[in-house]
Amino acid sequence: MTEPTVSAHRQIWRENGLSEGIRVVPEETALAMSYGASTHAVMMGTPQDLEDFAVGFSLTEGIIDNVDGIESLEVVPQDEGIELRMWLSGTEAARQSERRRHIAGPTGCGLCGIDSIAEAMRPVALVGTGITVTPAQIMTAMQALYPLQKLNTLTRAVHAAAFWDPERGILECREDVGRHNALDKLAGALARNRIDGASGAVLLTSRVSVEMVQKTAVIGASLIVSVSAPTALAIRMAERAGITLCAIARSDGFEIFTYPNRVKTDDAAIHVA
Repeated sequence: MTEPTVSAHRQIWRENGLSEGIRVVPEETALAMSYGASTHAVMMGTPQDLEDFAVGFSLTEGIIDNVDGIESLEVVPQDEGIELRMWLSGTEAARQSERRRHIAGPTGCGLCGIDSIAEAMRPVALVGTGITVTPAQIMTAMQALYPLQKLNTLTRAVHAAAFWDPERGILECREDVGRHNALDKLAGALARNRIDGASGAVLLTSRVSVEMVQKTAVIGASLIVSVSAPTALAIRMAERAGITLCAIARSDGFEIFTYPNRVKTDDAAIHVA
């Protein structure tokens, strides 16, 4: 199986001159999602946690309704990539055959191959009541995420998505060169381990675009916290889904864009900045 990192030779330029050395960089591999005898999508991603990726992609793309919709899953190395070969149960297989299409997706492409505006803007899943947290809990959760990013510590070139439970802390963390892939891997890990997405929050190290909100809604989490800013469409989608969207989470605080009622503070007044 392909390793997730490679040691690359490099020349290093600094003000005091040139030197040589080795840098660990993330691997990027073609990952083909196959259902039955046909390829549905080819994405570029990091070759680790591939079973999670296959399950999570299938869930967030609406190919299956739950993890039991996949009857078998096999990771098959190919000459120039890896095939994630799945066989679906009868109902899901019939539905997949109706919407089958071929997609070629570059790294980080979350809506690759969508062939209509209506499909790209499909109705988002609605989350439930969800969790209530304090600002201190959010800050603690994000601080706990950084030590878990083992691949990024080595390469400084990958994204992470994690699931945080207020009672138990971070339960799962997945990394990938593609931010959508990292979130799909997280979705798959939660489904395979039978962890209820409604019990916690999704933590992201990337910007929040609309498909990141859509995928979180499928997971069922009522709270997203990210280190980067959201897009305007992501904010509108979070409103529709009932998701509390916190972003620009740094060491000195964060910003709440939707449903601030889930973040409980003791402040008597809100100052407009």
